[in-house]
Amino acid sequence: RCVLILYAEDEHPDHVVVIKYVPTVADSKRAMDEYTSEIFMGGTNTIVMHNTCEDSLLAAPIILDLCLLTELFERVSLKKKEEATFQRFHPVLSVLSYLLKAPLVPSGTPVVNALFAQRQCLTNMLRACLGLPPDNSMLLEHKLHHQEPSANHHASRAHAGTNGLANGH
Repeated sequence: RCVLILYAEDEHPDHVVVIKYVPTVADSKRAMDEYTSEIFMGGTNTIVMHNTCEDSLLAAPIILDLCLLTELFERVSLKKKEEATFQRFHPVLSVLSYLLKAPLVPSGTPVVNALFAQRQCLTNMLRACLGLPPDNSMLLEHKLHHQEPSANHHASRAHAGTNGLANGH
């Protein structure tokens, strides 16, 4: 059923996950993961890992982080400059998707099922709580060919914003 949350009717995942409970193993998690990639000249490379660990011990730090972040975001309220009243976050804290298998979002909200994007969102939410600007990792100012300042250069800076940078700092 999770797949319908993550994929449209005509989409299908490119992998299969099988989880079976084995009573003699109890809380231990035994996993074998196999990753295959294409290498030079059409060859393939396969990495196989065997992992054994206590499943609940793996989950405990994530549960603690979920509780701490939920409690923190319960305290946050915000408003736009032009608004009179502060608002709180929606009860479905989609920002916590980074710590969950399948993102849960309020009805009508786009689902972001990309680990880096989810982490970046969480990081930027915490930065905003400290009054820091968002970090978009684009570093556009370092990807441009800098020419000598000219009249056109100053006009384009004024059009782009106060400092001419796409990310505002």
